[in-house]
Amino acid sequence: MVIREQLLSAVDGLHGVAAADRLCEACVSAFDVDAAAISLVFDGVNTGTLGCSDAAARRYDEMQFSLGEGPCLDAVTEQMHILVNDLADLEERRWPMYALAMVDLFVRGVFALPVAVGGESVGALDLFRARPGPLSRDDHAGAVVAAEIAGAALLDLLDSDLAAAVANPDSSAWADLHAVSRADVSQATGMLVAQLGIEPAAALARLRAHAYSSGRSGSEVARDILGGQLTLEP
Repeated sequence: MVIREQLLSAVDGLHGVAAADRLCEACVSAFDVDAAAISLVFDGVNTGTLGCSDAAARRYDEMQFSLGEGPCLDAVTEQMHILVNDLADLEERRWPMYALAMVDLFVRGVFALPVAVGGESVGALDLFRARPGPLSRDDHAGAVVAAEIAGAALLDLLDSDLAAAVANPDSSAWADLHAVSRADVSQATGMLVAQLGIEPAAALARLRAHAYSSGRSGSEVARDILGGQLTLEP
């Protein structure tokens, strides 16, 4: 396939985050979309942005973490393609807060495809477009290829022992990857539990709410909490 060769050429010689960023940039160039991101998702929670085509794409992706809802979360949870032709459609009620926020950012179309490693869906390739309308058949097929390549970029982030364990369903690979990717957010949530005397779910909601209200990513807020630069009031 020409598109596969084009995408592989874009990431040739790159690994991990660098490969993920370049792959997202290649998606914008190859498909009729305006931005692209690759997000990590565990337990139905967007835990970080692995790669993005630009700063706007990162903001679109992190918005799902801040609000706790969005196409990429459903793509991973349901292990299926979530193709949203128009977030402003009055019949589109799956993500009321996310849809409103994205339309305010002039994003109408969102297309999310699961990213798998070793048969396990651990993230999503998200494509964003300013104008409404469906992906073309060729662009959809190309996005499927891009999601496969994104899995390789994610695998590069694992150390050699963990990478070897991915093929073994009885290993602790996924638990280890979960812990690594969620480290900042989990630790910050624990700090809020102790500081505010609230339940973990409420602490995570407070972190998300602050991220959304301040226009920052959840991971950025978590690092500030851990570093002592930010203290949330009871």
